[in-house]
Amino acid sequence: MNSQKNTTPPISDAQTIGARIRSMRAEKGLSLTELAENAGVSKSYLSTVENGTGSRPGAAVLHKLAQALGVTLADVLGREVQATKAQGIPPSLREFAKQQNLPETDIEMLAGIKFRGETPRDAASWSFIYRAIVMSVQTEGQAE
Repeated sequence: MNSQKNTTPPISDAQTIGARIRSMRAEKGLSLTELAENAGVSKSYLSTVENGTGSRPGAAVLHKLAQALGVTLADVLGREVQATKAQGIPPSLREFAKQQNLPETDIEMLAGIKFRGETPRDAASWSFIYRAIVMSVQTEGQAE
């Protein structure tokens, strides 16, 4: 008898994500080299990602690739962002985004974040979360 209770399906496997990234790159008319340079990853690593031959890339790498492709992280993962008018973008996030002049893709990504089960309530909290993501992206980029 199997007692595992993990019923949450994986977001996407490495091959599915890789194929989606390759397709988006082709639609944008970018070469492998151009996308790698724009995202700040090596060409060989990007090739591995697109071929799905390695493990699934981390969130920081996927975020960099999404930005370089001009799409959302949800697009890369093949997910639909479902924001209702009631939920929308919290005013505190709009305030932070305006202060920092964030691109819409970053605002949409942040809008889906819950910290300790709740949406951040002020610009300072959004700033903390955003800085942590940026630092994670920079750190992961240095490790490659």
